[in-house]
Amino acid sequence: MLKKLLLSTAVSLALAACATSPTGRSQFIYMSDNQVDQMGLQSFSDMKSKNPITQNPRYSQFASCVAQAITQQTGGQWEVVVFEDETLNAFALPGNKIGVHTGLINLVDNQDQLAAVIGHEVGHVLARHSNERLSQETAVSTGLSMVQAVSQPQTALGQTALGLLGVGAQYGVILPFSRVHETEADTIGVDLMAKAGFDPRQSVNLWLKMDKAAQGGQPIEFMSTHPSHGSRIENLNQHMNQALQMQQQARNNGRQPHCSK
Repeated sequence: MLKKLLLSTAVSLALAACATSPTGRSQFIYMSDNQVDQMGLQSFSDMKSKNPITQNPRYSQFASCVAQAITQQTGGQWEVVVFEDETLNAFALPGNKIGVHTGLINLVDNQDQLAAVIGHEVGHVLARHSNERLSQETAVSTGLSMVQAVSQPQTALGQTALGLLGVGAQYGVILPFSRVHETEADTIGVDLMAKAGFDPRQSVNLWLKMDKAAQGGQPIEFMSTHPSHGSRIENLNQHMNQALQMQQQARNNGRQPHCSK
């Protein structure tokens, strides 16, 4: 009876947690978006209280101009803060928060390159990647507790649970998602920047510039938390014709950002 109840609960949880990302990928979303948004809001508040915020209005205006053009394509109100930090980094958090480091602003050559980074980060939020990662961790913890409660890993149910939530999570579910998330955020990001009227070709130049900076020994927190894979530029180039068509349509509709660095 217990086995049937646990199996029924696991199946119900899996069905209830099924979702689809903006690119059509199936996702496991277990936590409520409100919970994740609150975590993002709290984290951003902590960052603002503990880290220096730039006093350079030129930096703030540049970042806000680019971010506003991007987020106009997503809806909602977004807060943008430029942190006084020489690492080459930017991030976006659930709850519509965007942070940009001064080091990144100094690195980019133009508005389009900054749009590539901000678009990528907003892409993570739109695809609910934070929720997905948290949901995976929650499911793994719950699954292992369930197996321990049953105390019969040799049973068919125990083996199934371990395979799906233990071994499966280690080798086939969680670890590859970082690569999937990056590719997905790249695709969403380049589409966002193109729809806003930015030049999507500058996304390739941005990643080349990042790689060059890394070889020069510059601190690139962005690339340490967002693995740079050899296929990134190739994937962007494969998607470029579609992105350029989106940019042309944006320009035809009068969307042509003018954000001065």
